[in-house]
Amino acid sequence: MKFAGTDGYIASDDLAIAVNAAITLERPLLVKGEPGTGKTELARQVATALDMPIIEWHVKSTTRAQQGLYEYDAVSRLRDSQLGEKQVHDIGAYIKRGKLWEAFDADQKTVLLIDEIDKADIEFPNDLLQELDRMEFHVYETGETIRARHRPVVIITSNNEKELPDAFLRRCFFHYIRFPDIETLKSIVGVHFPGIKDRLLTTALTQFFEIRDTAGLKKKPSTSEVLDWLKLILAEDLAPEDLARDGTDALPKLHGALLKNEQDVALFERLAFMARGRG
Repeated sequence: MKFAGTDGYIASDDLAIAVNAAITLERPLLVKGEPGTGKTELARQVATALDMPIIEWHVKSTTRAQQGLYEYDAVSRLRDSQLGEKQVHDIGAYIKRGKLWEAFDADQKTVLLIDEIDKADIEFPNDLLQELDRMEFHVYETGETIRARHRPVVIITSNNEKELPDAFLRRCFFHYIRFPDIETLKSIVGVHFPGIKDRLLTTALTQFFEIRDTAGLKKKPSTSEVLDWLKLILAEDLAPEDLARDGTDALPKLHGALLKNEQDVALFERLAFMARGRG
């Protein structure tokens, strides 16, 4: 079981090594990187490449670690007891399985994605340490212990919004997805737009990297955003000449696909204003 990318996902050598190392070590793979660099998609592509089902747990600010194991609906059981329902004696009927339970109980090895773990409370990662280490947990209401039938491939993503605990980091294999260089980005674009002309692509990506490297930019455009931009460029049938910018028009064509806040739009407007003044 070796991952080397797929027809729809260009994986760098370092990333492929990280995925395979995590699988060999049977440790969670913690993937960090800028938003839009393909961290979530990586888990889906690993599942495709290794012919495994994927179970996705998308973490929110209100998510608790317990929800990944199971949730016990005591309120519904109390209500049913008051109504004289027969199933009230079956505690299992009031237990909702979480994503970890689904992965542990699967008939075959799965990929378990824990997406954007840094969105949750700081204690969230620590609360999963034992379960991810031992691949088992206890259900106190029923007295049963749930053990993984097949150890899942665990991929955890983080946008680096907050630091993760050292105890958690020690148990993971870590990889940071660096933003691709222009040649790698060309390969990624080629997967999505195989017919794009080389001159148009080179012009667009050169301008894209100039925008990313602009000093003072609050949010740098990501891989997903350049793909959206190129899709619009192709839909509008723009030529390389149509993308040209000068000092009096610093905003790129169709800039709403690349610049996602008013501060960055204002930055390029100021640059154009300053260029006109110098002119």
